Amino acid sequence: MSAIGANSGAGGSGRKLRLGMVGGGDGAFIGAVHRIAARLDDCYELVAGALSSDAQRAQRSGAAIGLAPERSYSDYREMARLEAARADGIDVVAIVTPNHLHAPVATAFLEAGIHVICDKPLAISLAEGQALADLARARKRVFALTHTYTGYPMVRHARELVESGAIGEVRLVHVEYAQDWMAEADNQAAEFQSTNWHNDPKRAGPTGCTSDIGTHAFQIAGFVSGIQPNQIMAELHSFTPDRILDDHVQVMLRYPNGARGMLWASQMATGCENGLKLRVFGTKASLTFEQENPNELWLTPQGGSAQRLTRGRVRGAAAEAATRVPSGHPEGYLEAFAQLYRDAAAQIHAVNASLPVPGASAWLPTVVDGVAGMKFIDAVLASDAAGSRWVDLAL
Repeated sequence: MSAIGANSGAGGSGRKLRLGMVGGGDGAFIGAVHRIAARLDDCYELVAGALSSDAQRAQRSGAAIGLAPERSYSDYREMARLEAARADGIDVVAIVTPNHLHAPVATAFLEAGIHVICDKPLAISLAEGQALADLARARKRVFALTHTYTGYPMVRHARELVESGAIGEVRLVHVEYAQDWMAEADNQAAEFQSTNWHNDPKRAGPTGCTSDIGTHAFQIAGFVSGIQPNQIMAELHSFTPDRILDDHVQVMLRYPNGARGMLWASQMATGCENGLKLRVFGTKASLTFEQENPNELWLTPQGGSAQRLTRGRVRGAAAEAATRVPSGHPEGYLEAFAQLYRDAAAQIHAVNASLPVPGASAWLPTVVDGVAGMKFIDAVLASDAAGSRWVDLAL
């Protein structure tokens, strides 16, 4: 089984990609996660950033992580223009801002010829998302979207099992994402709701919980099952006083092959930390994956006993390619995040060299997944507005 040395390196190219970052200044959780992920496999070197739109904070944040002062910007447009003009300018930018900035920042860097790695959701409207997809295609740039949980080896093994026919034809898909952080007393206060960007439609988009974690649930369900719903019936709800956007969503799913499914996501599920759980039921067997125990996958054949499959012990190309350390040494969230960065590096090097995209990195979530997520959000809104009626979802 692969050890960390076997899978490290600059995406197989021998050169680290020069990475820039927009957002993620001091105190920003997700910015630090991206930087750790980029470093883990030695595929990138962070050399530039617009870590804040406040000039002083940008310089302070840049200095704290070792950026040269002249490459620590407060304006992402200036960063895109100046980095594109440098002989040693960045190859790719990581976008770790609130949702409303994803599209304008990505547009600036794509137009400058720079590859993009972006947080999800892709944008705050389907129109923005489709425009980004068109631009990335026209400029022939890689656009990776950090649907982190698809980087887990056992999630990739689950998908490989489905593709191999091991569970038969998919009949049922059940996915849930349960958190309780919004139920904390401080986060229920009117002051928090009025100041937190997750409750501001101008910055978060038209949904709250649905965009934040519902899109993760939707994406991983399709990633593993290999099928996408063509009709949904949804209800949005907010349990939080003074909240504008949803903190809870539940969705029924219909698939073209006759399969049925259910998705629910909630940030008001008392006692739940980061409870992403996926179950896929086929005609021969079922699969169960829980994000809080990412090193195992349960396979249960019809009429048989449940089998616990563990990372490092399964024999499958997808899991092995995403595994860094031997069995019994837990891998988790940061490694899954790093897997997306490693896959993106492999794609970027291939595109830059006009070579075919490596097979393993072809499983990287991209702008196409982002557009599908925006279509899902729009369909949820349409169904909810129609009194939770069935609506079509064309992906």
